[in-house]
Amino acid sequence: MRYLLRTCLLSALCFAAAPASAGLFGDSEALKQVQQLEARLTITETALVKSEQTISELQELLAKQDAVFKQQTRAMLDLQMSLEAHAVELRKLRGYNEELIHNLQDAEKRQKDFYVDLDGRLRRFEAGDAASTDKASRGKNKTDDLVTENRALEAAYSFYRAERYQNAVVAFQEFLNNFPQSVHTANIRYWMGNAYFVLKEYQTSLDNYQILVDQFSTYPKIADALLNIADCQELLNDQEAANKTLTLITTKHLNTDAAIKAKKRLSTYK
Repeated sequence: MRYLLRTCLLSALCFAAAPASAGLFGDSEALKQVQQLEARLTITETALVKSEQTISELQELLAKQDAVFKQQTRAMLDLQMSLEAHAVELRKLRGYNEELIHNLQDAEKRQKDFYVDLDGRLRRFEAGDAASTDKASRGKNKTDDLVTENRALEAAYSFYRAERYQNAVVAFQEFLNNFPQSVHTANIRYWMGNAYFVLKEYQTSLDNYQILVDQFSTYPKIADALLNIADCQELLNDQEAANKTLTLITTKHLNTDAAIKAKKRLSTYK
């Protein structure tokens, strides 16, 4: 481009100087004009070079800024996607925590229901003790054994009722060792399951509930025991087993509160 410009200017100079050189060959004034034009041409060329350099630098700068902008845009998109993923995960965790809290509240309610039930049972036991005392002459050894058993049961349950669960499980286990044929074994297994659950020993809690289910299938609270088993399985991160247990409740223990709760929980997992 600079060469083309210089050629055009020189051509114009020669054209303009031709008449003068024809009239006054070697005229100093014409030479001076040529020199001035050449000087202007040089200045113009220099300015053109600088302009081209400036344009090149600007283009390079714009290219760098465009690359930086694209990189920042990608980074912002990646960050946005990451934040959205974290938000989804947080919502899942909140839902899981709410479900656990709900399950714990249900377990506590079932325990309180059993407190009331047990009080009634213990009153009947005490009445039985009084009746046994009245009949001591007809079977003193048998009566003494029954009194001892009932006292041991009451002592163990007193720990449970006072929420001293660690003492309770020790006393319950001692009761089972001393009275393996007791009519209260099913209740003891249920209470031990509850106590271990509160102590967060979920596997041991599950084991006691399972013994109850396997050995005392007609126990009135068998559906609740299965629901507690499902709670333990979930807390032990065995969701597949928990789903099977919940399904078992809905199919074999219809028209129970446990079945209604199991059905509701299964629907939330779909």
